Amino acid sequence: MTTEPGRRTWRPTFPERRTQRVRRIEFILCFLLLIQFLLGMTVNLFVKIPDNHPGANPPEYFTGVVQSVSWATASGGLWLASHAGMGLLLVIVALVAVVLSLGSRSRAAHWSSIVGFIAIAGAGFNGGSFLNYAEDFSSMIMASLWAVALGSYLVGIYRIDR
Repeated sequence: MTTEPGRRTWRPTFPERRTQRVRRIEFILCFLLLIQFLLGMTVNLFVKIPDNHPGANPPEYFTGVVQSVSWATASGGLWLASHAGMGLLLVIVALVAVVLSLGSRSRAAHWSSIVGFIAIAGAGFNGGSFLNYAEDFSSMIMASLWAVALGSYLVGIYRIDR
């Protein structure tokens, strides 16, 4: 790419492009986390989750989570299905951020994406636990891990390339 004959413009290297992509995807994750917060508050205030849905009170946690989340996304109503679906989307996008950060040279990109992914995954498991057992502390842990994820990505956006 040239601007004048014989002069080349600066082009970012592969790690620099990866770092820019991580910053972009972390910004997107912050936006998605805010949407997830609003969906979660709507579910918390206006949706009654039945006590006897598929996956409720399972003898084994992980089987119950799969059944509960499948039920929530397929038959849980608009708000619960949106909240569960957005949670699954967040896990996928957070994993993409981790993979992209591996190709960058930024420690901030590495740590913010890894901490954010772990927090989102933990929030998801506690959301599944809430569906399984309807315990309020699972909802509190889910909200706390949401805050950790959002904070991690905000710090990452601020610290990447500084």
